[in-house]
Amino acid sequence: MTPHPSVLPPEITVFERGWLSSNNILFTGERSGAALVDTGYCSHGEQTLALVQSALGGRPLERILNTHLHSDHCGGNAALQQAWPQVHTAIPPGQAAHVRDWDPYALSYTPTGQNCPKFRCDALLQPGTEERLGDRPWQVHAAPGHDPHSIVLFEPQDRILISADALWENGFGVVFPELEGNEAFAEVVATFDLIEHLAPRTVIPGHGPVFHDAARALAVARKRLDGFASNPGKHALYAAKVLLKYKLLEWQRIPLADLYAWAIATPYFGALRARHFGDQPEDQWLQGLADDLVRSGAARREGDWLVNL
Repeated sequence: MTPHPSVLPPEITVFERGWLSSNNILFTGERSGAALVDTGYCSHGEQTLALVQSALGGRPLERILNTHLHSDHCGGNAALQQAWPQVHTAIPPGQAAHVRDWDPYALSYTPTGQNCPKFRCDALLQPGTEERLGDRPWQVHAAPGHDPHSIVLFEPQDRILISADALWENGFGVVFPELEGNEAFAEVVATFDLIEHLAPRTVIPGHGPVFHDAARALAVARKRLDGFASNPGKHALYAAKVLLKYKLLEWQRIPLADLYAWAIATPYFGALRARHFGDQPEDQWLQGLADDLVRSGAARREGDWLVNL
């Protein structure tokens, strides 16, 4: 894993990760110290630690900032806190009590069937405030939709946006509140409007490469969102396949019977099927999801096993 090549200021290093982990953005500054935005998934914790240690060359990591608390964005927090016990960790407001009391269900890890080791939080990233990163002030903006508590970070001088899962070059993250029965597509629109107003020249997304055509990305994202809003079942099906593929990325290969057993024990799958696909028998629906992954080239079957591609 090497830093992502881009025309970014020298104080910013972007580690573009695979889809199991979010991208990590490392800042260095003479006055503001070393800070890391988002830390990846827990199974990549050793790799995340090695990347950061190599880039810092013996200097300590002083701060961790999480754009939101999905497992692929904060799963490395615990490993980094263990390596640097004094590191200061800041999270968006809204879930501090769940972190303090460590409630993996409320934090979404149990419902999605994912893992995240317990970590500590020391401060909140309040929208409307600024964080000094790489010796520059970065604005904190609320960006609900994908996650109701998510934030994005914006540096106005060079107009650089850390967009997390609010905007990728060719899409955006699953709108999880919608899966729970809460209307949130309008919040996604508001976040797109915010990004359009900020008019970033450079976007560092939560997944995928750094890009520079935010207007094109927003047009693609708005069109995709319109399709989901007009057909929520399409969004639910997409979300189910994303959750299944994500777990397959972690396992790499698994017997189909074990995959189906995991899905049946994962609350989000039951809620999705009950709300959108209740007319389908559970085993038939799960088999259809696996078949869709194979047809799309995201997986292949080897006998009774499903293998990641």
